Amino acid sequence: MYAIVDIAGQQFRVSKDDTIVAFRIQGDEGAEVEFDKVMLLSTEKGTQIGAPYVDGAKVTATIVGHKKDKTILVFKKKRRKGYRVKNGHRQPLTTLQIKEIVA
Repeated sequence: MYAIVDIAGQQFRVSKDDTIVAFRIQGDEGAEVEFDKVMLLSTEKGTQIGAPYVDGAKVTATIVGHKKDKTILVFKKKRRKGYRVKNGHRQPLTTLQIKEIVA
């Protein structure tokens, strides 16, 4: 059994006991969160495709931890003007452990 879920604006293909890394989700470590934006649900009985979401389906996950991604450097320059700007950014991420998929 697997599902395609919209988590924080990203789409993930998840099944039970998977570990995924998504954009920052509010909550403490060890807290359980539910996602009801299930776009596709595949079971032994068949596949359900939502329009846009499957009714009554949800995915339950546990927050394993929070971390930051690698640094992304943004450098801007204009020739012959002496204009140079260097910025950096680290995206906050959350690690999730999928507990169950409810059809």
